[in-house]
Amino acid sequence: MFKPVSKNPILWTDGYKLCHKDQYPALTSWVYETWTPRMSRIAGVKHVVFYGLQGALAEMTHAFATYFFGQPLAQVVAEYEEAIAEVFAGTNPNFAQTHSSEHIAALHNLGYLPIKIKALPEGTMVPIGVPMFTIENTHPEFFWLPGYLETQLSSYIWLPMTSATIADQYKRLLTSYAKRTSDPMKVINQCGDFSMRGMGSPEAAQRSAGGHLLSFSGSATLSVREYLKAYYGATKNVMSYTPSTEHSVMCSYGEQEVEAFKHLITTVYPSGNISIVSDTYDLWNVVDHVLPQLKELILQRDGKVIIRPDSGDPTLILCGDKEATSPTVAKGIVQRLYEIFGGVVNEKGFIELDPHIGVVYGDSITVDRANSICNGLMEKGFATTNAILGIGSYTYQYVTRDTFGFALKGTAEIIDGRFKAIQKRPATDTGNFKKSQRGMVAVVFEENEYKLIDDLNPERAKELKDQDLLCDFYIDGEFVYTHNFEEIRARVLTESNRIYETESK
Repeated sequence: MFKPVSKNPILWTDGYKLCHKDQYPALTSWVYETWTPRMSRIAGVKHVVFYGLQGALAEMTHAFATYFFGQPLAQVVAEYEEAIAEVFAGTNPNFAQTHSSEHIAALHNLGYLPIKIKALPEGTMVPIGVPMFTIENTHPEFFWLPGYLETQLSSYIWLPMTSATIADQYKRLLTSYAKRTSDPMKVINQCGDFSMRGMGSPEAAQRSAGGHLLSFSGSATLSVREYLKAYYGATKNVMSYTPSTEHSVMCSYGEQEVEAFKHLITTVYPSGNISIVSDTYDLWNVVDHVLPQLKELILQRDGKVIIRPDSGDPTLILCGDKEATSPTVAKGIVQRLYEIFGGVVNEKGFIELDPHIGVVYGDSITVDRANSICNGLMEKGFATTNAILGIGSYTYQYVTRDTFGFALKGTAEIIDGRFKAIQKRPATDTGNFKKSQRGMVAVVFEENEYKLIDDLNPERAKELKDQDLLCDFYIDGEFVYTHNFEEIRARVLTESNRIYETESK
């Protein structure tokens, strides 16, 4: 049997962090760092949703309590010393042999993480270049800890913030179309999170799914329920999902698709919504030959049968391919479902499918494709809310920490009792996005926007305390206050509307 991997979080860092304590100037007693989205690689996105810090700190606190402070001193020190000896033996044997682990022992003996984090409220939509939170040590002996925790913190939080921001981008796009063609209240159910199997780990998937659920109600990532309940006080109704088939299920019936569909909608799910993947063999055969035979069963059924194409060009499948020789393919699935099952023209003059039938497309959806789909449906006279979209790893995994340039950088120190403002400003950084803030910082809200004030010293920072929106959030291993998930959801909606209204002027 394999030996389990150590869960000691003191080792969850970049290797070079092990060296930094010895590299600071002598008599360093305090280090202050800021977390900031420094750039945007997504056109048109100028704000980032601040989300995930509370969950990250809760996970980190538990990990340290259980696998560091909760373990024998000799064990955690031995694990640290083993890492030092093995990692640096081939490159710097002297360091490997002489580096002390006394600071690790001292932290273990202290029994908590001596750090203070000041943060904006989660759900705030923060402009590029404005810090979201700061971290500093509360005990002079542990000046090295804010920088040491950078790697761990970053790995926890860049993804949920990025996913939350992209989910908001989808929601604003879909809402803009729904306002023209349908009921915008339907948009919250229009995008489902299908991304878990394509994410880096189950833990990454649930953190990302939480970001998605700030804008939408649907996710297939089952574990996000427990994540949000445990760390964000979420209720049992935080997410929903429709029973759905997969290709292996459909293959088990062979090509007897009429019988398969009939069994599913009458015996397995005689009522309620059911999503059926429909391109296992031939999507257009399902549309032209299977569904018409089941029309009366579907229309008399209490619930919606949702047809799920799963391959091909999403826009052409949903909206039609004008170049196709087949009339069905040329019309697209939404129009064909209307021709078979009917629908109504809503008060805005657009067609809504009969409520017993629907369509979801969850393969390779992007924001650009969502825009193309909505535009195609609107041009054909259909409400854009007729199509549900599944957002998968093609969206939520095609990103990196650099999508928004997240970084935690030191901006102030106290050395030998004297405050010192510091700043990273590489001359070779032609885009100037790696330039950090300088000194202590504050964030204020002026002219309907969050703005940075930096180059502060402790005295000036105190003077701005009543204006500063960065508030004490986590001190010495304890939360000063916590956020509820519904509260964050509401804030994201308010913030998104604020930005939309500002950009529309």
